[in-house]
Amino acid sequence: MTSFSATDAALEGFRITRERPRALMAWTAFCFAISVVSALITVNMPAEARAALEFLQNDPSATPDAGMLMQALAILSPMLLFGLVVQCIMGAAVYRIILRPQDDKFSYLRLGRDELRLMALTLVYLVLALMAVVAVQIVVAIIATLASFLGNAAFSFAFAAAELFALGLLVFVAVRMSLAPVMTFDLGRLAILDSWSLTRGQFWRLVAAYVLAICCVFVVAILFLMLFMAVSMIVTIATGGTVAELMRIFQPDETTLRTYLNPFMIAYMVVGGLFTAIYYAVVAAPGAVAYQRLSAQA
Repeated sequence: MTSFSATDAALEGFRITRERPRALMAWTAFCFAISVVSALITVNMPAEARAALEFLQNDPSATPDAGMLMQALAILSPMLLFGLVVQCIMGAAVYRIILRPQDDKFSYLRLGRDELRLMALTLVYLVLALMAVVAVQIVVAIIATLASFLGNAAFSFAFAAAELFALGLLVFVAVRMSLAPVMTFDLGRLAILDSWSLTRGQFWRLVAAYVLAICCVFVVAILFLMLFMAVSMIVTIATGGTVAELMRIFQPDETTLRTYLNPFMIAYMVVGGLFTAIYYAVVAAPGAVAYQRLSAQA
């Protein structure tokens, strides 16, 4: 049976960032530029839309004014599209450096057909995921309703068991279909269902690779934050600053771009750009490595 090393797949992102420092620096600069653009969007967001977004975040169960909601969605939709573009550019860059290492123009960063196909695949999968969740919840509701005729205890047990089974089923399908993005990139077409056959018998290896990669990213995030805060604290004390000034990076003044981009925030964005570049590499690489190994053995 074809297979791959879950450990090698999980750690591939660290390998490519170590062996391709120029690409890592280019990705860091790109992520930093995206942070600056995000700051511009945040600072210039209309007050009405900001109020609607804050209202939704503070009380998601409440029904906001229709006008405020529509204005918030009008602002949120371009931001989500912008985020999708960035995600696909970075994801394609990681796929390119693994599957087409010789194609290093612009440090593997592009916005072309490959990225557009990844965007289209994401939108298709979003629709399919919503349909799947709705369908599963309908089935769960039917099972729970039928069980309710046997009493409250039966209803509670059936509902909990059905929800757990549904969650497990959705996770299983998501993992089995997780190679669709890299297959879409490599095959040059929307590979919506192709991942299912390629990942047969590889569920637990894929889960192990993804979980290990996420754990590594979590550890790196903590180390980055600890190192940044330690250095920033030393600089703050040496320059006669206050801890309150340092803590503003977590609650920045969004009045103007000048107040938002204080020295500590700029430094935080630079470090964040480096971490984001590593994050994309580590998260996207396992799928690319798994596909590379499995397709070569197929």
